[in-house]
Amino acid sequence: MKTRAAVAIAPEKDLEIRELELDEPQAGELRVRIVATGVCHTDAIIRDQWYPVPLPVVLGHEGAGIVDAVGPGVHGFAVGDKVVMGPAHCGACQQCVAGHPMYCVNFYDQNFGVRRADGSSAFSAAGVPVGSHFFGQSSFAQYTNVAAGGAVKVPADAPLEILGPLGCGIMTGAGAVLNVLKPQPGSSVAVFGTGAVGMAGMLAAKAAGATTIIMVDIVESRLEFAKELGATHTVNSKTTDAVTAIKEITTGGVQFALDTTGVPAVFTQMTNSLATRGHAALVGAAKLGTEAKIDIGTQLLAGINVHLVIEGDAVPREFIPRLISLHQQGLFPFDKLIKTYEFEQINQAFSDSADGSTLKPVVLF
Repeated sequence: MKTRAAVAIAPEKDLEIRELELDEPQAGELRVRIVATGVCHTDAIIRDQWYPVPLPVVLGHEGAGIVDAVGPGVHGFAVGDKVVMGPAHCGACQQCVAGHPMYCVNFYDQNFGVRRADGSSAFSAAGVPVGSHFFGQSSFAQYTNVAAGGAVKVPADAPLEILGPLGCGIMTGAGAVLNVLKPQPGSSVAVFGTGAVGMAGMLAAKAAGATTIIMVDIVESRLEFAKELGATHTVNSKTTDAVTAIKEITTGGVQFALDTTGVPAVFTQMTNSLATRGHAALVGAAKLGTEAKIDIGTQLLAGINVHLVIEGDAVPREFIPRLISLHQQGLFPFDKLIKTYEFEQINQAFSDSADGSTLKPVVLF
């Protein structure tokens, strides 16, 4: 069948909307009609080739849609089911069976290989393959074939227009807090970066009962928005020393901290702001080879714990419904981070995300 898709063709170039041929769903796949899909920083860095993913390719990895066809060997899904797509994982390796599928030993091939295991692609143009199965889904397309193992069935009344980001960006920030840091009620949390991932982490910290929530950034308008969403303190690290400010607010150091930026200097600030035996997590992506400093001599005595976290260390089929439930109860209002765009505006969505004018762009089909 034919489908329209936004194709990444070259680094730092706009995506091109093209008509492509989509093959039939293969074993272990669903064909999904995409209703909405988030635009994520990871889409931009793959477009720009921070990681060597073959081009051309249909990106998109925060898709939400309706099952249009069920491939051979797939159970638990039917045509008409509403689904949100998380990252692909093999389901059989040691990490997957241990309940940590985001650390699947085949994660890179499954999500960045942009081909099926047999080398085929779901998309083609004039008989020439176009990369598919990015994060198991390539959701920048009206119809796409997705890895059924990464799909999460959601209730029939679920608002698909806002749910796509739960499959990556929102899951990453919230999961790093709820699944890895696990702040107790009454604890202190600092979040570095007020993008969608950082704001999701802040909302998760609030839902967990943290009572001191410090947001750190250099954009004052975003810091003000963070206050509206529940931050108890903000620090503009462009004008204020963040480590000093956090230690003053917390009387010695923060118990939990999250770096969503991937900026080496910010990572160092985060580790230096921790209290004794504090726990920090890094989720921000950086170019391969990026290094950050940590004062081993001092931090060894502090006994801090630093986690590097992928996709919030989530089990999507458990965690995405959990986030939906929190949202329904008014405890996780992630929809306030979203601005929607028509499919034809997808490059504007990328631009607005890059300059910070939109926290979480969602493209509607």
